[in-house]
This record gives sequence, C-alpha cells and structure tokens, in this order.
Amino acid sequence: MGIRTRRAHKHSKTHIVAFGIAGVFGFIALFALAVAISLGSLVDSWLQDLPDYQSADAYLVAEPTIVYDADGNEIASYYLQNRRSVDLSEISEYVTEGTVDVEDQRFYEHNGVDPQGIIRAIISNLTGGSEGASTITQQLVRNTVLSDEQFDQTLKRKVREAYIAIQMEKTYSKDQILNMYLNTIYYGEGAYGIEAASITYFNKHASELTLAEAATLVGIPNSPSYYDPMVNPDACKERRNKVLGNMLEMGDITQEEYDEACAEDIVLNPGSLDDDTVGDYPYFTDYVKTLLEEDFDNDTILQGGLKVYTTLDPEKQQAAEEAVDEVISQAGNDEISSALVSIDNTNGYIVAMVGGTNYGYDSSQGQSSVNLATSQRQAGSSFKPFTLMAAMIEGMSPSVILNCNSPIQVTATWAPKNDSYAQFGYITLARATEVSSNTGYAQVIMAIGVDKLIETAHLMGIDSEIEEVPSSVLGSSGVTPLEMCEAYSVFANNGVHRDAIAITKIEDRNGNVVYEHQDNPEQVIDAAVARDAREVLEGVVEAGYTTYYVHDYFTADQPVGGKTGTSDEGDNLWFCGFTPQLTTVVWTGNKDNSQTVYYQGVASTGSGKTSQPIWTDYMNTVLEGVDREEFAEVDEEATYKSNSSWTFVGTSSSANSSSTVSSSSSSSSSSTTSTTTQSQTTSTTSSSSSDTSTESSSSDSSSGSSGSGSGSSGSGSGSSGSGSGSSGSGSGSSGSGSSSDTSSSSGTSSSSGTSSSSDSSSSSSGTSQNSSSSTSSGSE
Repeated sequence: MGIRTRRAHKHSKTHIVAFGIAGVFGFIALFALAVAISLGSLVDSWLQDLPDYQSADAYLVAEPTIVYDADGNEIASYYLQNRRSVDLSEISEYVTEGTVDVEDQRFYEHNGVDPQGIIRAIISNLTGGSEGASTITQQLVRNTVLSDEQFDQTLKRKVREAYIAIQMEKTYSKDQILNMYLNTIYYGEGAYGIEAASITYFNKHASELTLAEAATLVGIPNSPSYYDPMVNPDACKERRNKVLGNMLEMGDITQEEYDEACAEDIVLNPGSLDDDTVGDYPYFTDYVKTLLEEDFDNDTILQGGLKVYTTLDPEKQQAAEEAVDEVISQAGNDEISSALVSIDNTNGYIVAMVGGTNYGYDSSQGQSSVNLATSQRQAGSSFKPFTLMAAMIEGMSPSVILNCNSPIQVTATWAPKNDSYAQFGYITLARATEVSSNTGYAQVIMAIGVDKLIETAHLMGIDSEIEEVPSSVLGSSGVTPLEMCEAYSVFANNGVHRDAIAITKIEDRNGNVVYEHQDNPEQVIDAAVARDAREVLEGVVEAGYTTYYVHDYFTADQPVGGKTGTSDEGDNLWFCGFTPQLTTVVWTGNKDNSQTVYYQGVASTGSGKTSQPIWTDYMNTVLEGVDREEFAEVDEEATYKSNSSWTFVGTSSSANSSSTVSSSSSSSSSSTTSTTTQSQTTSTTSSSSSDTSTESSSSDSSSGSSGSGSGSSGSGSGSSGSGSGSSGSGSGSSGSGSSSDTSSSSGTSSSSGTSSSSDSSSSSSGTSQNSSSSTSSGSE
C-alpha cells in the first residue's frame, strides 16, 4: 500500500471516530432536548390549574370577625382559627430579624426561590444535618394560595409553589411578604400569626416582646408541637438559643445581648383569645351572629375579618345582669331563669340583653346556650295591650263599659274566667286593663275580631305567628321578649315603630363600611290613639294592682307605664314596661317552659317576686340621676265611636246606652259612666300573703249607678287612681284578695259568693257613693 493510500485510509478511520463521537453527543443532545420538551410539557401541565395567585385576596389569611359594644370595647370574636393580623410596624424588630436569620438568610436577595439555599440544604442533609430549602415566600404560598396542597410532598407541588413564589415577588415588596408570612405561620397551641402567639404564650402584643421572648416564638414554627414551651421547655430553649446564635452571626444583636438572652429561662405568662368566642355577653353576641348569618356566609363570618359595631351599652348591660342574678340567685330553684331586653326609645337600639343566667353547654351543671330573650313563650296578660290598641284603632273608647264578672260564656266552647274567679262588675275598658280582667278582654276580642289583634300586633313589631283563635287575646301564642320589647316601645313613642337594632355598622377587613344602620321610624298607629292607649298603661302602674311591686318600688323620677302577664299554668311570668327613655321587658320561667314556676318553694301566681323586681331594679339603676322627661305630646284628639254602638257578648246593652264618646284628647280625660245592671256584689275574703299592695282612698266622681253594690265611674284628669275618669271602679269587686293577672282561657262554673283576687277593683259596699277606700292585698 502506498503512502497516499495508507494516509487516506488513516484519515478515513479518523473521520469515522469523529463522526462517532459527534453522533454520541448529538444523540445525548437530542435526548436531552426530548427530555426537556417532555419535562416542559409536564411542567406546563402542572401549571395549568393554578389558583388565582394574582389577586390580593389569595394571600389574605383567615381573620376573625370582631364584635364591639356601643363604647367601642371588643366584646367577642367569631373565628375559625385563633388569629390576629397586625402591621409590620406592630411587630418587634427582634421577631422580623430573627425570622429572616433562621428561616431565610438570603430573603432580601433572592427572587422567591433561592438556588444557593437549595444546594446548602442538600449538602446539610447529606452530611447528617437538617435544613429546609423553602424560602419565606415559598412558605407563604404554601400556607395561603396552595394551602390545600401543603401536605402534598410531590415534585408537582414544589414546582407549582416555586413558580407562584417567583410571580409573587414581582407583585409585592419584601416587607409586605414578610408581614403576610408573620400573620400566617402557625406557632402551636392553636395560635396563628405572631400576634396571637404573643398573647397565647406571653399575654402581650407582638410589639412588646423582649429579645428572649421573640427568639422563643421565632423558633417554634419549625416544629410547633416539639418546640412548644408549655410541653417541652428544654427543647424550646435549645431552639431559642439557635435563633439567637443566627441573629448574632448575622450581626442583628451584640454578643452581650446574645449572652443575656441565652441566660434567661423561658418564663411564660399564658393569655387566651379563645374566651372571646363566647365573650362577656354571650347571649347578645350569639344573637348578633345570627343576624350576620342572614347576610354573610359562614366563611366570611369566621375568616373574613369583619368589624361589627353594636348597640350594647356596657353599663346598662351590667345593671341588667346584676338585676337578673340578684333575683334568680335567691330562687332556691335551679330550673328557673330570666330574660331581659331593654331598648332605647329614641332609636330602637338594644342597649341590654340578658338571655339567661348560666351560659354554657353542660346541662348537668345547669348550663344552657339557649337565648331566652329570643325564645318564644306564652305572653299571658302582657299581650292584652295589643288588643287594647287594636280596639281603639277600630274606634272603641277605653271608657266603654264591660261586664267583668267571672266566668262568662263567650262562645259555645269558651268560657274564660278571671283569676280566682274575681268579680269586677261593670267597669271601663281602661279599668279592666288595670285589674287585668280576662272576661272583659274576651268580650273585646269578639267585638273587633281576632284578625284586628293579629294585624295590630304585627304592625307594632310582633313577628311570631299569632293563632287566629279568640284565646290569643289572653296571650296563648308564643312570642319572644325581644319582640315584646320592640312592640311595647310603640306605646312609649305614640305609635311610632322602630325595628329593634343590634348592629349599627359593619366594616370589612380593610376598613370599608359594608353596612351602616339608618334610622327609619314609621308611624304605624295614629298618634292620638297610641297616646290614649299609653295613658291606659300608665294607669295600670299607677293603680298598682297587678303591678304593685313596680308601683311601690320604682323610684326614678319618670312617668311609667306597663303591664304584667302570667300564663295559665304560672309558667311564664312577665313585666313589660316603659318610660320616655327606655322600654324594658322581663320574662321569668322554667328553662324547659313546662311547669309552674316555684320561687323560694312557693308556686308563683304572678310576677311580683320575679320579673317585676328585676325590671324595677334595672330601671332604677339606669335612670338614677336622669332628669325627668315627659312622653311626647300629641296635639290632636282621637275620635272614637259612640260607646252605645258596641255590642258585647256578656254585657248588657244598657250599660253603654247613656255613655257616648266621640273624641278624647286622652283616655284618662274621657267622661265615662260605669253602670251596674244586675246585682254584682260579692262577699269579700281577706287573704294574707308575703307581698302586699295597698291602694287607698281611691276617690271617683260617680256619674251614675244602679243595682246593688255601687259601680262608679269618674270624670277627671288622671288615668287611674284618685280622680280617674277612664278607669273608675265598678261594683262587685272584692275588697281584698290575692293579686294576680293570670290569663285563663277556660272556666265554666259560676263564681261563688266569696272571691279572693288582687285583680279586683276597689271594694264597694252598700249603696252608691262617690268615694271609697279599698285595700288590695296579696301576691302577684
């Protein structure tokens, strides 16, 4: 072979080798490209269904809804997690510096993902150490946007986390990211965020933490259960010192600070945010939550960071709770409780609400979370004023005469009776209200129709369903103390209705007002008619028969009206009353609403030992020192039908034949005639009781009488008592007896000659006379 041939052959081998090496590298390159394309496609697919990480809301952490009283004090919170968000300026620099030094030293240098940190973590793990590779930004993404995937240890989740972290760094500053992180991270013991952790472990704000305290908290998130200082203080201290070491290494603290902090023991001062869920006024704040649930979903309430400003007056609330506790604590009966609602008449604000006396969930300890202020109970005679108002709207004057003896057969199946079969004789409607005559009001409801009662009650604020049966006049349907308070406020306001308001304003987590209450009074009842009805209820308290406790012990210098109520079985005891400033309703009964109330071992026949003392104590306290105020004047006079135009099922038509009233400026100034058309006298029986009320020297100017046992009706300026025109006493009432206004829808037997009742009107004996002294004695 020649030289040229050998050279060519040699070159050919060289080319083969060259082409072979190139082929290998080409194959590798093609393979890498194929892998990259495949991985790119795979990564692309992983990033297809990302949550909306571009919205600021995506990084908002769950924050509680805070509830405030009328003075701006925090009284409760509703939350899914124990968390409080604060600005970076409200966090100790020891916390911010320590967090960066131990969690992500290159935080201010990387773009969301730290390659150096990843390499450092790999080396550390290979050499037996332990170090995480996730940056603060990545951890924030994991705890917020990708919270549903945070326990997913797949490459897919890590790629998604890294991608969003990089995008997040393009949107937010480092300080914003650090702030969000510190409000998000879990610190153990149910505490989310640095503020909650500061309170949970040291009972102080995050801005007040010392270096040692800050380092303690900074070290916990690495392993919240293991480094929990309440459970494992030694491990927590070791971790704290590690944090301090990093801070020293990074130049954020001096050697002296490091030494002093390391020498400190961990001294805890546990605080709690958990109690705020219940708050100081749990029944009221539970009610507020039910209102929020009407307009917001549960996630917003528990996580949306709302600020809810309420009407609750802390001083009045305290007075209400003390008044209830004072009476119930002396009952000697763990089964009874009371509810109180008080409303500001000028705006409808609920200033106090007591829903019970022992809030909780352990029934074996007598606890209950049922809000009795919003629970339906039979109203008894406290519902009669709505019939009074309905009748007056229909043109019935409170001076109309009714036969209020007992019992009276009203329908074929209904023969109501007065309490203790009291014989009140022929008396005015106003007087029948004072003595709480069931038989008188039964005739009124038959004259006007139950539908008128229902319509009026709803107009005034009763939202509960009222049965369309005659016995509804006696309060047989269930209503709530809150409804009754709202409705009775209409009496105080001369026919103006306002909804009972608990929330004045709601702000979102950013301080934007999303709701603000606007006063919206509505004149639902003619002002002159409502005024006349109100004056009848003022007469009820002034007379002091069923209302004897309020009559005797209400000391505030304010005009007052109201009505008691006792259901048929003595299981619901009410007093609903008002002054120009406040309307307050108190209910007392058994928690299970199934049996007669026993107070100090005695069966209750009225509210004289329970609801009336609670109402009186509360109102005396909150009105002490308040200048006297009169109810608003009404210039117009109400116009009523002639009394003789009314027909009553149990009353002789002649009773109203000579008594006509076309108009009246007030119910108490009407000229009325009380006529007895049959013998109605009864022998009286004196009964003794621990509670007595004395109504003395009730002087009425008589305009006519007939029959045995005088019935007198006065014309004068007072609504009741001495010189009462609209509420003159009729004949046939017992001189003394037990005071009660129990509503009964049954009773078929005739009364015996002896009657014992404090629902009775003044005693009349002998022939007609213009004045009489009477004494009503007994328990109500």
